[in-house]
Amino acid sequence: MIGSVCLAVVGVGILAFGVVAATVPVAADEPLMRADGLASLGVGLFGLLIAVVPFRRRERWAWLALWFYPVFWSVHLVGGLPPGKDHVHQVVFIVLSLVGLLLPARAFFSSASPTGAR
Repeated sequence: MIGSVCLAVVGVGILAFGVVAATVPVAADEPLMRADGLASLGVGLFGLLIAVVPFRRRERWAWLALWFYPVFWSVHLVGGLPPGKDHVHQVVFIVLSLVGLLLPARAFFSSASPTGAR
């Protein structure tokens, strides 16, 4: 439960950035910012849906797919990529996604897992 909430928060954060970037772009890079916003909407929405439905059902593929979040935010942090200039949100999202993935990891790979790999 805690894991899916942490991952859902990350998804909502990406989704919120996507809404802002797609609707209120900076004039200098308006088309690029709108495109980034739309891409972020998709990433946030898919991640949120995966965290809320199959991840909560303990489907192993969902656990594996959501490793995209800590990788994504780590690349943003190391590369100094946007959004923002303070990068605090990136560290928070890295921690949230790692907590969300590592806390329930045992449940995804236990022999009693009903939805494990077959």
